[in-house]
Amino acid sequence: MIKIILAQVAPKLKKICVKDFEAMVANGRKDADLLVFPELCINGYLLKDAVFEDAYSLEEVEFFAKTSIGVDVVFGCALRLGHKIFNSSIYCCDGKVAHIHHKSALPNYGLFQEARFFFKGDSISPFETRFGTTMMVICEEMFDSSIIHALASVKPDLVLVIANSPARGFGENGLMIESQWQSLLSSSAILSGSHVAFVNRVGFEDGLGFWGGSRVLNPKGEVTCKAKLFEEEFLDCVVDKQLSRAQKYMLRLN
Repeated sequence: MIKIILAQVAPKLKKICVKDFEAMVANGRKDADLLVFPELCINGYLLKDAVFEDAYSLEEVEFFAKTSIGVDVVFGCALRLGHKIFNSSIYCCDGKVAHIHHKSALPNYGLFQEARFFFKGDSISPFETRFGTTMMVICEEMFDSSIIHALASVKPDLVLVIANSPARGFGENGLMIESQWQSLLSSSAILSGSHVAFVNRVGFEDGLGFWGGSRVLNPKGEVTCKAKLFEEEFLDCVVDKQLSRAQKYMLRLN
């Protein structure tokens, strides 16, 4: 069994220091095996031109990785590598950076202007953790069929999806965006035979409200735990790895 904590927090629109992040990790770890924060959680989302001064170097990120002694930690940040800045997901364990994934699907429509400020990642790759084969996905990538295909092809044990999804599409049946996300997450879990952990932020930035609703789905596409909407929460979720193995076996029979 794996104890995952979904850190549904409200990031500030600024570059934070390691001490502040240490406090966030201390607040959420609760004897967890894995603590997952949202996309761009140590920067804020609507960086715009500020990204050029607020992006972190790899050396700075390595200081943040030291918080992962005793608990694996995943967080999103604007990462500068040479002259390029990426929207990245960082997986840390044993006090070190274990894997970095750069967002490959950069929205550039309506509310979103990421393609103006970030370079595009060029691949999504599995990596090994103490929880088995793991893959990381960042927000808009879940709406990209090539990413879904990659997950279905690899069939990892665990998929970690971090997001900054604003609330939109209010209706009598709830948020349309939440319904869309649920469909994507459930389909991905079923097709890959994987446990899927989704962590979305809350709070407001320049009039944008983020809805939260973080959750974990099992390989059958069922929601096993779900955070509140619009509220900060550190949600405890227990994942049964054996169910993932059984689901993979059933997929091979079909």
